[in-house]
Amino acid sequence: MKAQILRSYGAKPDFAAADVPMPELKPGHVLIRVAATSVNPVDIKMRTLAPPFAPKLPAVMGMDVAGVVEAVGEGVTAFKSGDEVFGCPGGIADLPGALTEYMLADARLLAPKPARLSMAEAAALPLVTITAWEALFDRARLKPGQHALIHAGTGGVGHVAVQLAKAHCARVATTVSSPDKAKLAASLGADDIINYREEGVDSYVARLTAGRGFDMVFDTVGGATLDASFQAAALYGTVVSTNTRSSHDLSQLHAKGLTLSVVFMLLPLVTGQGRERHGEIMALAAALAEVGELRPVLAERRFHFEEIAKAQQYLESGKAVGKVVLEIR
Repeated sequence: MKAQILRSYGAKPDFAAADVPMPELKPGHVLIRVAATSVNPVDIKMRTLAPPFAPKLPAVMGMDVAGVVEAVGEGVTAFKSGDEVFGCPGGIADLPGALTEYMLADARLLAPKPARLSMAEAAALPLVTITAWEALFDRARLKPGQHALIHAGTGGVGHVAVQLAKAHCARVATTVSSPDKAKLAASLGADDIINYREEGVDSYVARLTAGRGFDMVFDTVGGATLDASFQAAALYGTVVSTNTRSSHDLSQLHAKGLTLSVVFMLLPLVTGQGRERHGEIMALAAALAEVGELRPVLAERRFHFEEIAKAQQYLESGKAVGKVVLEIR
């Protein structure tokens, strides 16, 4: 079968077409005929930094997948040949990714693809949706009526988090960097829009919460944004972050009695523990997508999987608004 393989780690996206063996079916796994995948920032980090969880070279990347089940392994009862599925089952550690014609995937990491979404739309959702779901519901335990602040509400994870929080009947505030992104955030359901380039934390906390602060704050940026999250949280509030690889003054956590929680959604893929939860989240998200409460924003440019280098460079450029998707045609 044909695949795109990464030949070396570094600043240059060193991908090449290759013929690779078809995966051998294993118990508990399904063979997927890949229709689409997407590019996530973690793909760029793995390619440029080669962290311990990066796959060994030559590597088949592509963490998200949408496609059709070709065959099922022993013990798999949830899926059958011909089923359309989506999930985030590979492209990391020893799990081959989706930049190939066929992908072997642990069935626990998958869910039926929402019929309402195209393959490209479905492939855009898994990693960002699992991340947002874990942050809002598994960590912060967001309740209806609570006031949530979601930083970067038009980013990959952020635009999904806004929709999930709204579907859960929370009041949603989000930060953006431009008027165009403010319009997009409003279209996703955000109640309160903050242009962080024009308004400081004290100002928007006073304006939107009468100085009380937000019940929960979700940070996907890290650095100064994590500090701003501590500042914006209410007494006894919760801050959830996906980016805590930096040093911070935690005195505000102490002064406010805050809870800080970290989401690292790759752990079930790397460790093998908790994979069922990923499949459960995908099924719950699919139900929301079927009733129109969750839909990804796709970048204007589309790519064929042979254009993976261009797709990663497009994401790196910062020009993409929405998820960058690659299709196999």
